[in-house]
Amino acid sequence: MGYEQKSRSSGSFSIPVEVGKEYLVNITDTGRGGDGIARVSGFVIFVKNAKAGDKNIKIKITSVGSRFANASVIAKSSTDSI
Repeated sequence: MGYEQKSRSSGSFSIPVEVGKEYLVNITDTGRGGDGIARVSGFVIFVKNAKAGDKNIKIKITSVGSRFANASVIAKSSTDSI
C-alpha cells in the first residue's frame, strides 16, 4: 500500500566486520541503552561497557546484523589523551 522497502540491495554493500574478529576502535557516541558506539568503515558497532571518548580500545565482535554489530571490550588503551 504505497510502502516500498528500499533498504534491501543486491549485495552491493558488504559488512566490514565478522563475528569473532578483533578490531581497534574509538568510541565516538553513546547509544540509548548506554553502550558505546564505534564505527568500522562507517558500519555501526555497539560496544558493551564502553563510553564516548574511549580511544584505541580493542573489541571483539559478538554478533552482526544487516545494519549494526555488537561487541565487547577486550582491552582498553593504557594511554589517555593529555
